[in-house]
Amino acid sequence: MSIQVELTDDAVRDLEEISDYIYRHDSPASADYVLDRIESAFQALSEHPQRGSYPAELLDIGVREYREVFFKPYRIIYRVTEDTVYVLVIVDGRRDMQTLLQRRLLQA
Repeated sequence: MSIQVELTDDAVRDLEEISDYIYRHDSPASADYVLDRIESAFQALSEHPQRGSYPAELLDIGVREYREVFFKPYRIIYRVTEDTVYVLVIVDGRRDMQTLLQRRLLQA
């Protein structure tokens, strides 16, 4: 059974920033490739929404309502409800994830 995958405004903004950065610092073809791979990763969640792991930074503080999948180095953080997967964060995993996840997910 397939469920709907939706991107939050923050996730859309994340994708735009990733694309713009790669476009400016590498090439348009590289930007398109990365975006296609990231999109494939989160669209696959429509068939297997529970397949992701719990983000370690959140698990350490007892938060288990979010999951993540990867297209390295990018981390795709999402939340599953009964009928929808909400993609909340798409970010380069080399960033300060503890601060970013606390700011974006826990203080929202």
